[in-house]
Amino acid sequence: MEPMKSEIPQQNADITVIGGGLAGCEAAWQAANRNCSVIIYDMKPNKFSPAHVSPNLAELVCSNSLRSADIHSAVGLLKEEMRQLNSLIIATAEETRVPAGKALAVDREQFAESITRQIQDHPLITVVRDEITAIPQSKGPVIIATGPLTSDSLAEALAVLAGVRHLAFYDAIAPIIAADSLDYNTVYEASRYQEGPGDYLNCPMNKEQYINFIEAVRNAQKVPLKSFEEQKYFEGCLPIEVMIERGDETLRFGPLKPVGLPVPTTGEIPYAVVQLRQENREKSSYNMVGFQTKLTYAEQKRIFSMIPGMAKAEFLRLGSIHRNTFVCAPAVLDPTLKFKGANNIFLAGQLTGVEGYVESTAMGILAGINAARSVRGEDFIVPPVVTALGALVSHLTNTEVKKFQPSNVNFGLFPDFTQKIPKKLRGQYRAENALRALQQWIQENSINTGS
Repeated sequence: MEPMKSEIPQQNADITVIGGGLAGCEAAWQAANRNCSVIIYDMKPNKFSPAHVSPNLAELVCSNSLRSADIHSAVGLLKEEMRQLNSLIIATAEETRVPAGKALAVDREQFAESITRQIQDHPLITVVRDEITAIPQSKGPVIIATGPLTSDSLAEALAVLAGVRHLAFYDAIAPIIAADSLDYNTVYEASRYQEGPGDYLNCPMNKEQYINFIEAVRNAQKVPLKSFEEQKYFEGCLPIEVMIERGDETLRFGPLKPVGLPVPTTGEIPYAVVQLRQENREKSSYNMVGFQTKLTYAEQKRIFSMIPGMAKAEFLRLGSIHRNTFVCAPAVLDPTLKFKGANNIFLAGQLTGVEGYVESTAMGILAGINAARSVRGEDFIVPPVVTALGALVSHLTNTEVKKFQPSNVNFGLFPDFTQKIPKKLRGQYRAENALRALQQWIQENSINTGS
């Protein structure tokens, strides 16, 4: 069965990008900086997904954190590789960052506004506010980067292209709370093990409060899955109620882990701690760390108000279920991020089967570079597997199909060490090895890393 195709409105461009999220913007930026003209289509503000509210491109939904900035961590290393490949997203994140300990977090509104402005001002990029409902029929490369909230019609077309059994759905987002509604007689500032200046707010629980909380969650009313949604969760982003189903102590060893967070006034370690992460530079709102949920809105307000310091919490956004659309990458994608059997269709972002803003953006970099190389008549390229970018691509395309599930970047995806490395030096070794390989790859393939 042939996938549904649609004629794109008549626009002259070398490359078409569908989707104005982080990956789509990055792909367009990479291609345009290689002297290719690009049209990027985004359906906002004419139509919004269930989780988006801003007309800006590159809107962050689930969190404002791009995670660790430590180059000796896998995600920190990936960000450094992206910097060296002239990433628009990483550069803008640095310009709009807010304090978050060792993490790179941004002011959401400033970040999205800056990305939108830079994309719209680029002389080789045209932004069209229109929904594309089927696979575009184009002579040049098409990069589909519509993300986890891909509209129903385009998801149907992707299901035909990928094969229905190779397309999956599901994800959830955490609540946001107004800072001035918290009780600061109970809530305290601290970063785990005193890393950084105390960029998180912490709500301490004693054993009785914790037990009452998990029992309330366990017995609460949940939003049922829609008929098209399969209950298949990403292990790194489980709803709290799913974690509780695995045992009473699961949250205490996960997002509510109290270790390294003593109460400043007493020095005691709480039984459990709910952490709140700063959402903007003004510190006017905070995200409940790890609190993805499918509880109903009414139940969220009732139960989360049981958390110490949150009795009068004002919820600026409640958690909600949303669809996470992604393909079974090993079955349908080449390591270049091109669809197998489709000469001009690339995927980027979370659709590829990666998890996280940084990883999604990294896929946009590779898709943009290879789409541009296609236009220029150059060979496609694949990053070295010893790099964070290459290890992530290898996971997408070399994992056994039956065992594939979305993943963040982590050192477990990298090749095994060829020599014995002390544990405390492994991150440093990985980083040094990766960055050497990246520079060699850039030079050997004459990859333009300038703006």
